[in-house]
Amino acid sequence: MTPPPAQTQQTVGLRAFWRAATPAERRWVGLGWLLSLALCIASGLATVILAWSGLPLRFAGVTVYVTVYPPLVLASWWALCFGWAWAAPLVYAATFTLALYAGMPLAWALLFACSNPLGLAVYTLGYRAIDRRPELHSGGAWLYFVMLAFAASVFGSAGALIWSYTNRIDNTGLLPIWQGWWLGGLLQAVLLVGPLLWLTRPRISAWLARRPVLLAPPPTDPRRLALRLILVIVCAVLAYGAGTLGLAEGWVQQRLAGADARQLDTVQTLLSTAWSFYWVMALFVLFVAFFGYRSFRHWSAANERLLAELELLARTDRLSGLLNRRAMEEALEEQVQRGRRHGELASLLMLDIDHFKRVNDEQGHAVGDAAIVALADTLRAGLRSLDRAARWGGEEFLVLLPQQDAAAACAVAERLRAALATLPGPELPRFTVSVGVASLQAADREWSDWLKRADGALYAAKQAGRDRVLTAD
Repeated sequence: MTPPPAQTQQTVGLRAFWRAATPAERRWVGLGWLLSLALCIASGLATVILAWSGLPLRFAGVTVYVTVYPPLVLASWWALCFGWAWAAPLVYAATFTLALYAGMPLAWALLFACSNPLGLAVYTLGYRAIDRRPELHSGGAWLYFVMLAFAASVFGSAGALIWSYTNRIDNTGLLPIWQGWWLGGLLQAVLLVGPLLWLTRPRISAWLARRPVLLAPPPTDPRRLALRLILVIVCAVLAYGAGTLGLAEGWVQQRLAGADARQLDTVQTLLSTAWSFYWVMALFVLFVAFFGYRSFRHWSAANERLLAELELLARTDRLSGLLNRRAMEEALEEQVQRGRRHGELASLLMLDIDHFKRVNDEQGHAVGDAAIVALADTLRAGLRSLDRAARWGGEEFLVLLPQQDAAAACAVAERLRAALATLPGPELPRFTVSVGVASLQAADREWSDWLKRADGALYAAKQAGRDRVLTAD
C-alpha cells in the first residue's frame, strides 16, 4: 500500500488501530495513553488544590490573568498527533474529576467537563479542513497553529461561565477566571504544545507513513469541513469580543456603584462606543468570512476540474483517446480479481493493424496516425459502455469484454473487423486487423497470464494469413 502524500493530515483511527496494530504498538501506545490519563487527572486536581486558576500577571503595565491547566497540554498533543477520539477522554476525565473534587453538582460537572473537548475539536477540524499535518516547520505553519489555538482556547473557556455560576462568583471575579482560562490555554499551546509538536510530530508522521493501515479514513467533503472551520473561527472571534466587553462592562459598573452621575455618564458613553465598534467589526468579520468561503469554493471547484483533467490525461492515450497501457493494466487486474472472487466471465481481444510498418513507410506517418484514430473510433462505436478499450502500444490495441465468453468475444471481434472494411476513403487506404481472443480462465494467476494467451492467439492469426480472428481456447 502506498503511503499517503506528505501534506495529508494523519489521525490514528481507533478501529483501525485495534484491528491492525502490532502487539508492540498496542503496548507502547496503550501505556502512553494510560500514563497520560493518570497525569491529566493528577495535574487537574493540582490546578484546584494549588489555586492555579486566574493568576494575575503584570504585562506592559497591565494586569492580565492566566490559568495553568496541564491536562490541556497533554490532551492537545494527543489530539494533534493521534486524533480527537484519543484526546477527548483524557481532558474530560481530568476536568470531571476536579469538578467533583471542588463540590460541583454531578449534572453540572458532566456538562462542565465538555468544554475542553470542544476546544480540542477545533484543532482536529482545522487541520482536517486544510488537509495538512500539524508539523510546525515554517512560519506559516506556526501562524496557523496559533490561530487555531486561539479559537480552541476561546471555545474551551466556556467552562469558566459554568464554574463561576456553580461557585456563585460575581462579575468582579468572573473576568479573571474567564480571561485566565482562554489566555492560559493560548499561552500553553504556544509555549508548550507547539515545541512538543515541533519535536515529536515528524517522528509520528514517519511511523504512520510506514503503517498506513492505522490511519483513519480521510474526510469525504473537504469543502464542508472548511465551512465548519470558518464558522468556528468566526464564532470564536465574536464570542471573544462579546465576552470581553460584557464582562468588562459588568466589572466596571460594579466598581463604580455609588459614583456620581457625571462619572457614570462618561463610562456609559465609553461602553456604548465600545459596543458600537464591536458590532461594526463583527459585520466586517462576517463579510470577510463569507468572501473567504466563496473564494475557497471557487478555488476548490477549479482545482477539482484541473485534477480531473490531469487524471484523464494520465489515463488516456493522446492520439487515440482510448485508455493507455497503465489504465488498462489496472482494469485487467480488477477483472482478474472479480473473476477469482465471484467467478465472473470475461474475454480479452488483442488487435494489431496488419502491415502497419508498410503503411507508415509508403504513405507516411500521418496516414498511419489516421489509421490508428479510425480504429479507435470504430472500437468506441462498436463496444458496450462497460467494455474497456486501450491502445497497448504502437498499432496494438486491447479490448476487455466483461461478462463475455470466448464465443461472444469472437462475434464482437468479427463485427469490428467487418466494420473496419467499410472505412476506406480518399485519405485513408484500406487496412485490416488480426485479432487474438482469450477468455479468462481459473488457472490464470495474474492478468499477464491471460494476456499471453491472447497474444499467442494474435500471433497465430498473423501466421495464418492475417485479417482474421483466432481464439486461444
